[in-house]
Amino acid sequence: MLLLLAALPALFWDGPVDTAPALRDAGIKHIQVPAARLAEWKNVPDMAAEAADLQGALKLPAPTVNYRMDQASASRAPWLTSNGWQFLRQPKGRFYYDATGKTSALAAAEAFCFGANVMVRTDAAGLKPLAEMLEFLGSVNAGPLPPIADIGFIDDGSEAAGEVMNLMVRDNLLFEIVARPDPRLKLTVRLGATEYPLADAKNPSLVAHVIRGNLTDEKRSVRIYGSPVVVARLTGSGGKVRLHLLNYTGATRNVDGIRVRVLGQYPKHQLAAAGSPGLELADYSVDADATEFTLTQLKTYAVIDLSR
Repeated sequence: MLLLLAALPALFWDGPVDTAPALRDAGIKHIQVPAARLAEWKNVPDMAAEAADLQGALKLPAPTVNYRMDQASASRAPWLTSNGWQFLRQPKGRFYYDATGKTSALAAAEAFCFGANVMVRTDAAGLKPLAEMLEFLGSVNAGPLPPIADIGFIDDGSEAAGEVMNLMVRDNLLFEIVARPDPRLKLTVRLGATEYPLADAKNPSLVAHVIRGNLTDEKRSVRIYGSPVVVARLTGSGGKVRLHLLNYTGATRNVDGIRVRVLGQYPKHQLAAAGSPGLELADYSVDADATEFTLTQLKTYAVIDLSR
C-alpha cells in the first residue's frame, strides 16, 4: 500500500534576491528557486533555498468552489475544484499551483492532505497565508501514514475514469487505485463491468451514486454531515487513525457545525485546526460501530487524531 509522503509543500519563488525582506516579513523560511537564481539566494541569511524546475511538473487549478445552477432544483449547487484524484492517480508525480492570495494556503493544505509532491507559486498577497499554513502543517506532520480506503478502483487511464474518481473524492468515497480486486477492500469498481457499464460513464455523477449505493453508507469509513464543500481523507493503522478535513471555501468563508462519523471505536482524540488554536470537538460519542463528533468551525484545514 502506498504511503503518504511526509514532505511539506514548498513555495516556488522566481523573484530576485531583493525580495528577500518581503519573504522574511511574511514568515517564509524556505523557498525553491530556478537553478539560475540559486547562487544569489544561497547567501541570504535565514533563508533556505534549493533549486527547482516547473518543467515536467503538472500545473493544477487552484482549489476552490464554484456555484452553478442545479437544473433539478433550480438552486446554486457547489462544484469543488479538487485535485485529489490527480494525486491518487499519480502518487509519484510532481505538481505545482499558481495560487494567489489566501488560495495559496488552501493549495498547500490540499497537497499535504493527499501527500503530494507540490510547489506553490503565489503573489505578494499569498505569502503570509502560505507561510502560516506551512507552519501549521509542519506542526502536525506525523510522517508517512498508510491511507485507509473502502473501495478499490481499477483505473483504465481514461478521461471517464478520471471524472469518476474526481466525484468519488468530492463525495468522500474513500478509494485506492488497484490493478485487480483486493480482498482487503469492501468493494471493487471497474468501468465496463456489469454493475458499471461504459455507457453510464458518460454521466460520472450517476456512476458515483451507484458506487455509493453498492458500498452502502453503513460501511463507509467516513461520513460528513452538514456541508457539501468539505473533503475528508483517512490515514493510519493499528488502532490509530488520522482524519483530514479540508474546506474548499476556506479562502473566503468558514464552515460551521459539521457532524462527522468515523467507522470504529475511538474514545481518545486530539484536534489541530489551522487558524483555530484551542478549538475542541463537541458532542463526542462512541457506540458499538462508530465514533461521532461535531466540529463547530472549520476555517481551512483540520487534522483529528483518533485512537483506542
